[in-house]
Amino acid sequence: MKKTKLWSIAALYAFLLILAPGASIAAEKTYTNSICMEFIQSPAGSFMMGAEKTFENTYYGDETPHRVRISKPFYLGAYEVTQEQWMVVMGNNPSNFKGPSNPVEQVSWDDAQAFISRLNQREGHTRYRLPTEAEWEYASRAGSTDAYCFGDDPDQLGSYAWYEEDYNSGSTHPVGQKRPNAWGLYDMHGNVWEWVQDWYGEWYYSDSPGTDPQGPSSGADRVERGGGWSFDAEFCRSANRSSNTPGNRNYSLGFRLALSPE
Repeated sequence: MKKTKLWSIAALYAFLLILAPGASIAAEKTYTNSICMEFIQSPAGSFMMGAEKTFENTYYGDETPHRVRISKPFYLGAYEVTQEQWMVVMGNNPSNFKGPSNPVEQVSWDDAQAFISRLNQREGHTRYRLPTEAEWEYASRAGSTDAYCFGDDPDQLGSYAWYEEDYNSGSTHPVGQKRPNAWGLYDMHGNVWEWVQDWYGEWYYSDSPGTDPQGPSSGADRVERGGGWSFDAEFCRSANRSSNTPGNRNYSLGFRLALSPE
């Protein structure tokens, strides 16, 4: 009788955790949710966002270097959202290059918001979101001040990214097959471009807040980051910025989620 009662209490506790996943994640360095999405905690800190020039010595005005402070820890998906995870939440698969472990693509910024809304509802909170542009670059660099998370040499990019060098393969690839950055995040360079939360502003960096910048208050395009399987090394740099209309869908564009602690 005592064993049965103790087991019942333990079972009830586990059941309650399932009903409210993430309820005690604030102190954890990693977290896995109900659909097997893995998250890595990025610590609070500061970094130099942007770049004065690329490895090809080309200057981009929208990458004006400036110091940014991320005031609170946050979680970022260790991987891009996969087609299998999308299907569990949304019940369909819009991707051009089918594969359960491949990143979902052909999803707009608006589609990503719909996924986030359903996942939050499914897990009973409102903490899932897209990362800000500053959070994304901070996590992509993982302490690096170079063009990539591993240094400045584009000849080493193939160890970390699916990019134009692999163009003849003609598709995206399953997530997590290349090396992660120093914080354990995979495919931050290449595979698919990733939507972030911010509106795009070409000159936003020149007068953006120094702490937790959120992007312009309005705009025509949303920011996308990271480069993709059919793009060259220049577009896969940590500081590289691109943008698209919120309704755009294409086979090189997906996303990864951020998760705010309680």
